[in-house]
Amino acid sequence: MQASIKTSTTRLELLLFRLNTKQHFGINVLKVKEIIPRPALTQIPRASPAVVGVAELRGHTVPVIDLALAIGRPAIGTEQTQEQKVIIAEFSRSTQGFLVSGVDRIVVRDWNEVLPPPSGAGSSFVTGVIRLDKELVQLVDVEQVMHQVADKDLDPQGHLDQALIDKLQGRNILVVDDSAVARNQTCRILDQLGIHHIAARNGKEALELIDTLSRDCAKTTDCVPIVISDIEMPEMDGYQLTREIRANPRHQGMYILLHTSLDGKVNAEHARAAGANETLTKFESDLLAKEIIKGLKQMAP
Repeated sequence: MQASIKTSTTRLELLLFRLNTKQHFGINVLKVKEIIPRPALTQIPRASPAVVGVAELRGHTVPVIDLALAIGRPAIGTEQTQEQKVIIAEFSRSTQGFLVSGVDRIVVRDWNEVLPPPSGAGSSFVTGVIRLDKELVQLVDVEQVMHQVADKDLDPQGHLDQALIDKLQGRNILVVDDSAVARNQTCRILDQLGIHHIAARNGKEALELIDTLSRDCAKTTDCVPIVISDIEMPEMDGYQLTREIRANPRHQGMYILLHTSLDGKVNAEHARAAGANETLTKFESDLLAKEIIKGLKQMAP
């Protein structure tokens, strides 16, 4: 099954799948390369318990994660069935497989139909929900899954000289991302660079923060010079956030870096059209640090 990939900035395509029960979960189709029947898997010594093995796919080895086990549900297990599928996903410059117990269909929704997870949902792996008929479909944060399984530490290369740090006193970088792990990783890089920051979970919340923080500033860049935003977010995505910022005369001059887990030139083209200064693929910590420093030098000459 080959996923149909669209590039709309207001519509969201979701692949619906199951994890041992009739309940549906969703993943953004833009992250999906293809869907294959569960192949023969070779086990990896000392791998995370959620990694059920590696698959050979057209001459390349792809790690396969039991997605149910990775998000804290009963494992799909080793017994192979015809319904089991592996979702091959590409993001953050890597390819990996997610083992699921069944794949249903692709549905299309507006981004503003994506709601935050219910309070007390109890899972850090759910980035949002949508209502489908009488069911609430949970959207799985696969970036959080990958972080949990890989457990990689970030060690960005780059530094700010003291003169530049002094110029940034009283100013914050705004980090916008619906994924908790993505927000935390970006904020960790900023912490290591010695930069003050604040965070928002979507574009709508980010705009409210910008308006609040800049209320007593002559211009917005005196308080919030740089925005680092994800692209794919509920309520208001990164493209729309960028357009809203550029349309407001008070916010002119803000440096906007769109940061996405999706690879490809299409995102860069959309980002430029929306008015972003730069776009970058997660989680290249060295490159992100360099882009942050570049933006700061531009905002604090």
